[in-house]
Amino acid sequence: MSSAAGAPASTFGTGAVELTGPLLEGRLADLLDGKMIMMTGVTGFIGEQLLWKILTDLPTTTAAVLVRPKGSATPRDRVVSLLKKKIFADLVAAAGSPQELLDARIRVVPGDLPNVPELPDELDIVVHCAGDVSFDPPIDQAFTTNVVGTSRLMQRMLEAAERSGKVPHYVHISTAYTAGRRRGAIPEAAHVHGIDHHAETEHGLGLRAVIEAQSRTTERLTALRKEAEAEHRLAGYLTTAEDTERRRKAWVEAQLVEAGTERARSLGWTDVYTFTKALGERAVAEIGAEIPVSVVRPAIVESSWKHPYPGWIEGFKMAEPLILAYGKGDLPEFPASPDSVVDIVPCDHVVNATLAVCATLPEPGRPEYYHVSSGARNPLNFRELYSHVRNYFMAHPFTGGDRGAASLPIWKFPGAASVERFLSTSERAHKVGEALLRRAPRSGPARKAAKSLDRTRRRLDFLRRYLGLYNEYAQSELHFVDDNTLRLHNSLDPADVDHFAFDTAAYDWTTYLEEVHCPSITEPVRRMDAIRRKRGRTPSTMRALTPGKADADKVVAVFDLDGTIMSTNVVEQYLWARLPELGPTERIREIGELLTALPNWLKAERRDRGHFLRAMYRRYAGADLAALEEFVDTTMSAHILERVSPDAVRRVREHRAAGHTTILITGVVRPLTRPLAPLFDVVVAADLATDAQGRCTGFLNGPPLVGESRAAWLHHYAALHEVDLSKSYAYADSHSDLPWLSVVGNPVAVSPDVPLMRAAGEKQWTTVEWQTTSQTPWWVMPK
Repeated sequence: MSSAAGAPASTFGTGAVELTGPLLEGRLADLLDGKMIMMTGVTGFIGEQLLWKILTDLPTTTAAVLVRPKGSATPRDRVVSLLKKKIFADLVAAAGSPQELLDARIRVVPGDLPNVPELPDELDIVVHCAGDVSFDPPIDQAFTTNVVGTSRLMQRMLEAAERSGKVPHYVHISTAYTAGRRRGAIPEAAHVHGIDHHAETEHGLGLRAVIEAQSRTTERLTALRKEAEAEHRLAGYLTTAEDTERRRKAWVEAQLVEAGTERARSLGWTDVYTFTKALGERAVAEIGAEIPVSVVRPAIVESSWKHPYPGWIEGFKMAEPLILAYGKGDLPEFPASPDSVVDIVPCDHVVNATLAVCATLPEPGRPEYYHVSSGARNPLNFRELYSHVRNYFMAHPFTGGDRGAASLPIWKFPGAASVERFLSTSERAHKVGEALLRRAPRSGPARKAAKSLDRTRRRLDFLRRYLGLYNEYAQSELHFVDDNTLRLHNSLDPADVDHFAFDTAAYDWTTYLEEVHCPSITEPVRRMDAIRRKRGRTPSTMRALTPGKADADKVVAVFDLDGTIMSTNVVEQYLWARLPELGPTERIREIGELLTALPNWLKAERRDRGHFLRAMYRRYAGADLAALEEFVDTTMSAHILERVSPDAVRRVREHRAAGHTTILITGVVRPLTRPLAPLFDVVVAADLATDAQGRCTGFLNGPPLVGESRAAWLHHYAALHEVDLSKSYAYADSHSDLPWLSVVGNPVAVSPDVPLMRAAGEKQWTTVEWQTTSQTPWWVMPK
């Protein structure tokens, strides 16, 4: 046995406390020989590497894993998928296949937290490393996973122990930040507090019902409905209703998150994550009062120092979003105290420490606590972290984006108050920009301004979220004593040190951050950026069309008219049809009446485009329909076709060549669509009602097809003609077209207004610009 005598104590150790915890009495492979270690959270960051370590360096140890089904994948399927990852490649090759490796070394226990099934009787050790690791989950979710799930797991473990007569060693993976908002040295011991975890859990779980009820009050629903109508009124009532419900659910989740944060802070914790993890520790101590219990408290777990290879990491953890945002120039400041310690620890050190703890046998009723942290003996403060990250990106900048190489901000650490003032000022400026944009006409410059505002909004939302989450951690003044952990490390058999070391003073931050961690987290980002550059800007729903494909006759391509394939509007078209037949005095009177009515029409259009179209078409009252059609054919046709986009015509012809049915669907009166009829197989337009003499009454034969009514028409047409809408196409320009664009599998936003452009971006639809080449000003009338 290696001795811990003479081991360097933590900088913040008391020097007066005698450490009497268990030490390692041999090599880990021997101490864990023939043991069954059951794990939760095996599909998570720490759990995955823990499984790899057991399979790699503990050849006679069996791993049992608690895994839930996900979708159609069974628990076994999920473990097989896990074993196909890169780090298991050598193990799989030696075993023959992932399935053979699983059968030889792993026992799958179907279940999840808190629905824990009956556990195997032959368990020797239970390592609980599953949990909700988000800093701001809804309060009921945090309690369900971190407190109720932990309690249920321990109860099931005790039931198995009662059946078998063998009491397992329970190893609980917690977090060092269960210390909460304390200051100074944090000992490796139970935290002293008087919180009743039973009462807090009951309250936290019950809040969802309370907040759900609040979300359904008349006042709340009215407010949410008005917000949805302000954004989606033109799209239709169903779209508005769907968005209202989405907003209600989002409000519920936001309230549950806020409730968790405020309850945690009111009791002295930074957030609901650390609060519920602390109460989970209290539940562990209570339920495990008569069994061997160890609690491992990692600090901020990041990529590996050495195993399975330097820089191994799964997903983004605490520091990655901030590091990447800084490298892209999107993190202008951070509200950290420059001398506050940021306690980062590599994942392989956490895994190695956990397995060393598994190999000990603590005295029943006396839980052992271990801090796996770096701040006590190898401290890194925020100023140093910033310097290392800046050095890395100065040498290896992100390049190739729309704005070229990112400009790296220079942090001056002005303090949280200054950062908050900057953020609040920026948010107010963004709000003013949005107000101006709403009043801007549809145009390329407006879309460009909207994209700039959207980038700013994403940046501000990112800053607001992460500064709120990390502000407490960035200014903390606590230090985790790790004397017990160091003492355990120093008892490793010399032959185990290379593979199982977890002394966090054994590496330097320049090498770890600049040569290991930053390269590992930026490599996948750079790879994706390169793929995007290689693919170019080819939109995902603007697919190339190939003639002769099977089932082409079951595909339709539906086109809107105004603003999509033609740069006109119904007022302009009315004037083309009406003014040429009037004398000078009548023209002046007609234009004057139009200008007088226009403000009210525009208000009507913002409420309901159907109302606007009905009001506009009342002005056709008295017109001879046959004469209007003849006038369009003989006089207006060239005027209309001149304003059709060549890009649109080309796309329509491509669809026809591919064997697709082409459909024009518009609110324009049918006579004005006659010049376009040769391009389309089906034309759906507004039909003017006539009297017995063939004169227009000013009314339509049916409601104009706008918004959701177009979606209904498409569904009906598809049912009648066996059309596959999932393979069909639609092209439109307005937010009011959102419902029917959503019906097809390949929607395309054409020179869209800002709301549709934003919706298309969220849904990953194609956005294209189709330009017209008309040489005639819009005010020139047909001769």
